[in-house]
Amino acid sequence: MSMATTTPTTAPTALSSVTLEVADVEAAHLFYAAFGVDAHVRLRRSETPTTGFRGFTLGLTVSNPATVDGFFTAAVDAGATVLKPTAKSLWGYSGVVQAPDGTIWKIATSEKKNTAPDTGRIDDLVLLLGVEAVKATRQFYVERGLTVAKSFGGKYTEFAPGHSSPVKLALYKRRALAKDLGVPVDGTGSHRLVLGGTTDTFTDPDGFTWEPTAA
Repeated sequence: MSMATTTPTTAPTALSSVTLEVADVEAAHLFYAAFGVDAHVRLRRSETPTTGFRGFTLGLTVSNPATVDGFFTAAVDAGATVLKPTAKSLWGYSGVVQAPDGTIWKIATSEKKNTAPDTGRIDDLVLLLGVEAVKATRQFYVERGLTVAKSFGGKYTEFAPGHSSPVKLALYKRRALAKDLGVPVDGTGSHRLVLGGTTDTFTDPDGFTWEPTAA
């Protein structure tokens, strides 16, 4: 699934946009508007072949279980498939859905008790890339100007967002990510994902493509 890596001429300082490649842009726009996240992702038409796990997830971090339930219900009502129903866990409360275009979304909070109403607000939006070697990919991005905010050895890395970036970028082992999302790890073809940054086009060691962010 990996593609050849090319070296950019300018280092990216942060992830500035996320573009999902979808077969039907109009249908995807309607879904994401109903889900409540349309302001946070861009859409582009593509019919590039892809099968199975595409190697990433977008995560919504919210303040409480009621807000998790609100986004989760909105996604399902708009046509998402439930991969993991909302439930308490060791780390809080979460649920996982798959959009009609195939993108997997995890909605989570660290709170377990439902003591407050649904705020309808997203505290953090995280793009989590499933990679084969977290340390090697972390170093790849550090050499291109990204700053590590959190790191847990070869298991997980989170980069510091830029001042204007709406999305945090993080790395996780591909197999562990698939297990957390409740899907088989196998997948082939395109990631159907483009990361926008202040850089020329390049591809990372796991085949994720960066392009200069358009206005």
